[in-house]
Amino acid sequence: MDIKEKSFANGKDIINQFTVIIRTAYIHDPNNIAVTTAIDRFIALMSPLVESEGELALELRGEFFYLNETRIRYSLEFLPNFDFLSREFRRRGLGSIVFKGALKPEPIRVFLKAFLTSMFSETTFETLEESMSGIDSIMVGRLKKIRTAGGGEADVRRVVKKTYFNAVSHTRAVMSKLKAGEEVGMRKTKRVVESMVDLILEEEQFLIGMTSIKDYDEYTYNHSVNVSILSVALGQRIGLNRKALTELGIVALFHDIGKIEVPKEILNKSTSFTEQEWDLIKKHPFWGVRALLRMKKIDYTSIRAAITAFEHHMYCDLSGYPKVKQPIELDFYSKIVTLADNYDGMTSSRVYARIPMPPDKALSLMMEKAGTQLDPTLFKFFTNMMGVFPIGTLVMLDTKELGLVYQSGAMFINRPQVLVIINSKEEKVDGYVIDLTEKDSDGKFVRTIIKTMDPNRYKINLADYLL
Repeated sequence: MDIKEKSFANGKDIINQFTVIIRTAYIHDPNNIAVTTAIDRFIALMSPLVESEGELALELRGEFFYLNETRIRYSLEFLPNFDFLSREFRRRGLGSIVFKGALKPEPIRVFLKAFLTSMFSETTFETLEESMSGIDSIMVGRLKKIRTAGGGEADVRRVVKKTYFNAVSHTRAVMSKLKAGEEVGMRKTKRVVESMVDLILEEEQFLIGMTSIKDYDEYTYNHSVNVSILSVALGQRIGLNRKALTELGIVALFHDIGKIEVPKEILNKSTSFTEQEWDLIKKHPFWGVRALLRMKKIDYTSIRAAITAFEHHMYCDLSGYPKVKQPIELDFYSKIVTLADNYDGMTSSRVYARIPMPPDKALSLMMEKAGTQLDPTLFKFFTNMMGVFPIGTLVMLDTKELGLVYQSGAMFINRPQVLVIINSKEEKVDGYVIDLTEKDSDGKFVRTIIKTMDPNRYKINLADYLL
């Protein structure tokens, strides 16, 4: 194996070490020995290939990294670092980094400083690119994304909203047809879910943000879409490929389809269920299996969906319902959907408890179930995805500003981006986004969350801000 083949084969090590540099630089000053050591190791990995090729382009395309057009393959142990780096690239609109000539520590330190500080600019990529303008050995390229005509964040949000509500509309139509006894195929459902998968791979935080808005009239349809989004996002975090993500999204979308048999006046009841009504609700897993096996064409996906519809309330320790005579191991998709279903259910008002729970409280309660009712490994990935303070959480900062969590933190899950709605003078504002990883000249964090609050108690409508 020559130098080029060996280096490309070790592309995962290059990604891994590059991630180590960035993670370390988040914590320490760029001149710190820990950062310097990480840079030296990165140069040792890169130099032979740069010398051989003349230049080396590290590029993010969709969900994969490439080195000079060769896709970097990696095992599951490398997934957290690949996932972290791809998100850091997307946050800055960064698509590629080209290394040319002899690699030296100083240009990499300049890049690190520019990479970290660019996050606090409204034009992240432009700021990064301008900061690197005097460095000849490292060049940066913009992330290539599919955009609408305007190309801005507002356009992305419009696409996200359209995709979300299209999924809700489709779910309503499918359930209505099944309730009327009509046959339903999977083809259109697959297209709807594929569009959500594409957005999760590109704009995960925006789509997850849609699931935090709970003021809809038809809880069942929105809940189904929310569970599908959260399940696919979790599946993406654990490394499922696009085909598997689409299948998981379809399975999750139909997890509650048995509720078509439950009278609407019970589902939308504003008071607690009676014992008889609760017994009726608990039959929906059986009815879900029956509905899914009445599809036009019985295939692997519809069977997998039927299994998850049956199992999604059973829990890993089988303490839920329906009860089974013999112990079973829940299907992998069922474990994922159970997590998503629990979280969205607890944070919604139109569900069994009837009282919506703040997102951070829901995660705390779920943590108590991890290891018994919920899969502990999947829950760790779920918590990392949602953050300590999930999107939509109302927080008070030490600056006396009040805001809603806008995006989860990539490096520090307890330091998200926050949309400030009341400033330090206790004045209501239109909303400005601040990043809690921002530090002052002394290296101290500018703002910190001191407590969470319940937006329902203060009659704050998330839709007014997140939509």
